Amino acid sequence: MGLTETFNSIKSKIPADVTLVAVSKTYPTEVIQEAYDLGQRVFGENRVQELTAKYEALPKDIEWHLIGHLQKNKVKYVAPFVKLIHAVDSLELLQTIENEGRKLNRKIPCLIQIHIAKEDTKFGLSPVEVSAFFESAAVKNLAFAEIHGLMGMATFTDNLAQVAGEFETLAKLFEDVKSKSHSYLSNFNQLSMGMSGDYAIAIEKGSTMVRIGSALFGKR
Repeated sequence: MGLTETFNSIKSKIPADVTLVAVSKTYPTEVIQEAYDLGQRVFGENRVQELTAKYEALPKDIEWHLIGHLQKNKVKYVAPFVKLIHAVDSLELLQTIENEGRKLNRKIPCLIQIHIAKEDTKFGLSPVEVSAFFESAAVKNLAFAEIHGLMGMATFTDNLAQVAGEFETLAKLFEDVKSKSHSYLSNFNQLSMGMSGDYAIAIEKGSTMVRIGSALFGKR
């Protein structure tokens, strides 16, 4: 099946109010351009160096999302153009994004990563840390790092009930934060969960944004 057929098939399974982030890491610019020509505008990259190179080479109306683990010393390279940073996993990283945004006088949309998987290799705040994080003065006083929602990755497992339970945990945290109606969270409306192997479950559990790479572009 070619990209056109795969793209149309996946799009038909995703509700209109759920954003498809086409995860283009390691795929060449020609493949991204092909998806762009089919109408896709939102692409996700894991590595800053690869993202900045593709940003320079491809159409400027692409919305680039950084979805991988971000080191503080790399924030400055994507701060001028990134549309959304998915994996903000610490207050220190959030404050670095705030500082870079202030230098540029640019608000930088972010998602806070929550560690919901039963795996030590995943990053993010633990669910029990979430409430205190959003109540902290440092977070409430941000002016340029805009928190638009939460992001998380389920355990890589064939146990679909476990995956569903982890997504439910994240969705409940999302609703809990949203229900507090913090004035500084006026853009808090995105729940990024679900990848190639589990996006259908994620959508069922309330995801507003799915990150799909190999199911769309084929094996890396």
